[in-house]
Amino acid sequence: MTHNFVVVRKILITLGILVLAVFGILAAWIFGGRQLSLFLDRFWTIETASSRINSVVYEGSGTGGILHINDLALSLNNSNGSAPTVGTTKNGLLALADSGKVFAFGPPRSEAESLAAAPQTGDEAFIEIRRSVLSWPTPFDFNFMTGHSPSWRRHLYYRVLWQKPSSAKLEMLWRYEQYFYSDNGWAGGFMTRESSTGLIKLDIHP
Repeated sequence: MTHNFVVVRKILITLGILVLAVFGILAAWIFGGRQLSLFLDRFWTIETASSRINSVVYEGSGTGGILHINDLALSLNNSNGSAPTVGTTKNGLLALADSGKVFAFGPPRSEAESLAAAPQTGDEAFIEIRRSVLSWPTPFDFNFMTGHSPSWRRHLYYRVLWQKPSSAKLEMLWRYEQYFYSDNGWAGGFMTRESSTGLIKLDIHP
């Protein structure tokens, strides 16, 4: 009897430890899932779409604003509060400038569309969409106005790679949040969070 009692006690203790471990993992996933997802995204994200860039249209006052790439509208406001500038060069090319470096997209499509351009012959210009490996649950989110709240979230990344025959290269990366609703699935991936989303990387290589 004593031996059986010891065995049962060990089993119960083991089960108790496993239950606590499971609850601990769930709690960490719920309350720290976003940070864990961001950490994993630094090493690996999943590509969901990729396409050639056909057009670039700028909407704004010259600093910040919106860059329309194909059918995507991407904010030029950095997550750290700064923003690049967009305008035309002395040669009349639509260009983006940041930290003293300039990348020319190309000549305007027409006089009426001076802030719109398309990749030039020989340019390799692509935009790809990637998502987080790990989504995180949001059981405590509640919208008191609509009663409609997301049950999951994940990050979406929009990456532009544009290289010219001259070896000039532009790389831009945006991060946004995407919400999952139980009745409609994943919504559009342009939800913002202060100091975290928006343009997170901009490199111009001459």
